[in-house]
Amino acid sequence: MIYKVSFAIALCFSLCFDLCIAESYVLDDKVGLGRTFDGIGGLSGGGATSRLLVNYAEPYRSQILDYLFKPNFGASLHILKVEIGGDAQTTDGTEPSHMHYENDENFFRGYEWWLMREAKKRNPNITLIGLPWAFPGWVGHGKNWPYDFPDITASYVVSWVLGAKQYHDLDIGYVGIWNERNFDSKYIKALRDTLDKVGLTGVGIIAADGNWDVSNAMGVDPYLNDAVEVVGAHYPGTTTVMEALKTQKKLWSSEDYSTFNDEVGGGCWARILNQNYVNGLMTATISWNLVASYYEDLPFGRDGLMTAEEPWTGNYVVESPIWITAHTTQFSQPGWTYLQTVGHLVHGGSYVALTDSKGNLTVVIETMTHDHSVCIRPPLLPFNVTAQNVSFQLKGSFASIKELQVWQSKFDFKTKKPFFFKKLSPLKIYDGSFTLSLDVDEVYTLTTISTGQKGTSSDPPASGPFPKVYKDDFNVANPSFSEAPDFADQTGVFEYYINLTDPGPHVFTLRQVVTQRPVTWATDADQTISIIGDYKWQNLTVMCDVFMETVKTGGVFVAARVDKGGQSVRSAKGVFFWVFADGSYKVTNDLVGKTVLAEGLSGTRAYGWHTLTLTVEGEYATGLLNGYPLWKDAVVLGPKNGWAAIGTHSFELVQFDNFAVEAK
Repeated sequence: MIYKVSFAIALCFSLCFDLCIAESYVLDDKVGLGRTFDGIGGLSGGGATSRLLVNYAEPYRSQILDYLFKPNFGASLHILKVEIGGDAQTTDGTEPSHMHYENDENFFRGYEWWLMREAKKRNPNITLIGLPWAFPGWVGHGKNWPYDFPDITASYVVSWVLGAKQYHDLDIGYVGIWNERNFDSKYIKALRDTLDKVGLTGVGIIAADGNWDVSNAMGVDPYLNDAVEVVGAHYPGTTTVMEALKTQKKLWSSEDYSTFNDEVGGGCWARILNQNYVNGLMTATISWNLVASYYEDLPFGRDGLMTAEEPWTGNYVVESPIWITAHTTQFSQPGWTYLQTVGHLVHGGSYVALTDSKGNLTVVIETMTHDHSVCIRPPLLPFNVTAQNVSFQLKGSFASIKELQVWQSKFDFKTKKPFFFKKLSPLKIYDGSFTLSLDVDEVYTLTTISTGQKGTSSDPPASGPFPKVYKDDFNVANPSFSEAPDFADQTGVFEYYINLTDPGPHVFTLRQVVTQRPVTWATDADQTISIIGDYKWQNLTVMCDVFMETVKTGGVFVAARVDKGGQSVRSAKGVFFWVFADGSYKVTNDLVGKTVLAEGLSGTRAYGWHTLTLTVEGEYATGLLNGYPLWKDAVVLGPKNGWAAIGTHSFELVQFDNFAVEAK
């Protein structure tokens, strides 16, 4: 009994000793400074991740934008990176190119121009970046590779940069290099030369927006090294490589996070924002994606800093990553400098410190545990974090600081009562030091900056499903955006169109405009398709007027229960009702058209309007052409639910009008 009591006392003393004795850390600028901080950002695109945002009504749309970009309000982002649309599927949809064809230029397509303007309106100092994930087919000259003609590709990208300034007064700070397969040194050099020739010497190149391999080539190619301003990697796992460090260039995590935005996702973001610098000396981290504003059942649903996927209700959710971002962005700015005295805490977690070299200091501490901070990629090796006391000694120019503002976030996975970005009482500094008691899964900011604020807006409307009855006649003479509301293009581009040759009821239509397979890294379908509605829909009627513009080989469809999109669109199943310009029809169970449920003659031709009506009820489907039965009671093999959709047989011109859906 005496041994057991003595052991218990010893164990208690040991635990108390571990918690009561504070490990000591030094924050000192006299030993020299670290690298210059370049900011925290979000990525719109790669692809179509902000698609539904533009369809929000006010004031909700502006509230969402405030949480993302407004200084001292929410995430207060320093960087906005956008996709340079390439008419191709790039993860969750397609974004339109400013040059569908070689002799075509239009700098008002899509929504990225609008998003950059809105970001700049809120934060005039925000850094803007453009990156193409894909290219129109003409850039590749028939190949699925954009770099065989580097001067052409460079001119294409530079025209986008010039258009941003000429038409939207937007100064692009950087352009990235498409590198899902491999970087191309000749193209990087051509891009640098083309930028310089048109006076864009201040626009930097980020290479290679993939892994660190470009740094090997930069080490042996001085011209390539001079052409690249930032070495950027995707999902680096908080580490870099020696070759990248040897370039002495800025190192960025130019795409990161990509994790479901629940509290584990927030923990992932908290850990990598600190440790990308502590472990990898990366001075900027950019989240894919900025805001999850696409149908949730597409790939990587809710992998954004916040969620805004219901423009039909106005509902949105300010998720924990917004406030984790604020711990850094509201209290440090690009141009500040990391201290050399940053690192890991003895009992797990990390700390960084930044200064503006004018007397201000910001310290960010995170104690995220392994299981509560796992990102979607790469795999995370085991590590331990325990509660601990820490003591910080302020030296150098910080020794005279008497008080620090304190902000805290706590991920409470036990009681499920977390709180985020809570302002605590100021911390008094005595004899140049302070002590904190840190629990696991916490984030602290201690700062001399007093302007931080947890912004609030009126509560958004309640969440709700997509309307069961939906109609769009596309009669918009001067649309604010080129896409029709709520349609999410998955292959091809469907744009508002004015049909000047038709004096009848079909003057304003929606038109699929991509006529050549684009250069893409994703598995685009050979057919074009745009989805809409509620993924849970089972029994529904879809109706649309269609107008084929390709004689004999043209084809068009309406569909229900479409079960896949994004990178998986090629294997989409559902019920597809096709008519063709050769006078035939077909009903298939898949987008590729291999599983045929019914087929026959339709009498349809190009350059004439036809009305397609598809009804799916239980295990059976029926189709009408121009209001008359064409086929009925086709047995549906599956799936049981999915979106409605419209699309074309190939990359061809087709117009759509008077779309309607009614779900039960």
